[in-house]
Amino acid sequence: MAAEALARLAEERVDHRFKGLPPDAAGRTVGELAAERRNLFTGGFATPVLALSAERLEHNLRLMETYAERHGLAFAPHGKTSMAPQLFRRQIEHGAWGITLAVPHQVWVAREFGVRRVFLANELVDAAALRRLAAELAADPGFRFVCYVDSVRGVELMDAALDGAARPVDVVVELAAGDGARTGVRTEAGCAAVADAVAASRSLRLVGVAGYEGEVPQATGERVRAWLRRLTALAAAFDEAGRFDDVEEIVVSAGGSAWFDTVAEVFAELPALSRPVLKLLRSGAYVSHDDGHYRRLTPFNRVPEEGALEPAFRLWAQVVSRPSPDQGFLNAGKRDAAHDLDLPVAQVVRRDGVERPAAGVEVTGLSDQHTWLRTDPEADLEVGDWVGLGLSHPCTSFDKWQLIPVAEADGTVVDYVRTYF
Repeated sequence: MAAEALARLAEERVDHRFKGLPPDAAGRTVGELAAERRNLFTGGFATPVLALSAERLEHNLRLMETYAERHGLAFAPHGKTSMAPQLFRRQIEHGAWGITLAVPHQVWVAREFGVRRVFLANELVDAAALRRLAAELAADPGFRFVCYVDSVRGVELMDAALDGAARPVDVVVELAAGDGARTGVRTEAGCAAVADAVAASRSLRLVGVAGYEGEVPQATGERVRAWLRRLTALAAAFDEAGRFDDVEEIVVSAGGSAWFDTVAEVFAELPALSRPVLKLLRSGAYVSHDDGHYRRLTPFNRVPEEGALEPAFRLWAQVVSRPSPDQGFLNAGKRDAAHDLDLPVAQVVRRDGVERPAAGVEVTGLSDQHTWLRTDPEADLEVGDWVGLGLSHPCTSFDKWQLIPVAEADGTVVDYVRTYF
């Protein structure tokens, strides 16, 4: 079923829904277009066009696979970064335990494409979604689902919606990363109260604890480490109290894309518990990495001997206006480029098949469909030039493009990644 669903992606017709693709490709299937192996720069692609580097994507997949293995971690990368079933498949092929998601729609996408293990990093209290979840669990004994709980009220709502479900829903108590952080229970006493509510429910089963260290206020290594030790201590306390006596393994989970080295360090300190422990890392932005926020914060900057992720995205846009020597405009804007954390970075200029560094070219702003450039006197930039932009924050790059070319270093497009946001 999963293979069939993925195969159907290649049968989808290219049409007006997909930005940047060659106009003369309309009517072809995605598979037919991929088989043509067109060149991104000479094959008729229209700007703006976002591309993924085939080589860098593969490098990042392999690097995080070996990192998780080396540190004894299971890996459930956050799929909301890409919402791309083809990338889910490749992540699982590279050793991922499953996929982390955030909302029910994302779960249904993952299930449609055969994902067997889902970690939902949210409390799920929507009755309609819970009923569908119960049906999915009943229909597929091999489907494993785990989600957060962070309130007694949430547990009560879940239990009511799941009344009569054939299988219990596995849950982990979410420990908040501190006062003023995002979701989660603020105190250990509050976590115990939520765990008591789960124990009293008919339809839920407590399997562990979890949280997100990226929300630690004014995060530093010391503060993140201290919060993670609270999380592992909570797991140990719950285990000592017999809260996991009915489970086969205990789930302890954390790990965004900025502090996974600290997660690995603290999880390695966890003492033996009464059951095997699934130490589940959830970093997701690694798959494409970026040229801004995560490039600055990646743990590999702190531990370079572990390797280095490589930015795999590049947005190509064209100079459409050069109204003055110190100003230029590209035909890409907020609809095309991530801009919630950092502006794009002008990296290269391409003219007549020749690529050179974008010396003296700086992105200063984005309009809906324009990139604002400031150009120094030495900048060699003309109307018609292609400019390659590095992007920050993969989560808001993937969501702007439904079909993304995957290109080799020479520009040969070898595949297309379909996204579902």
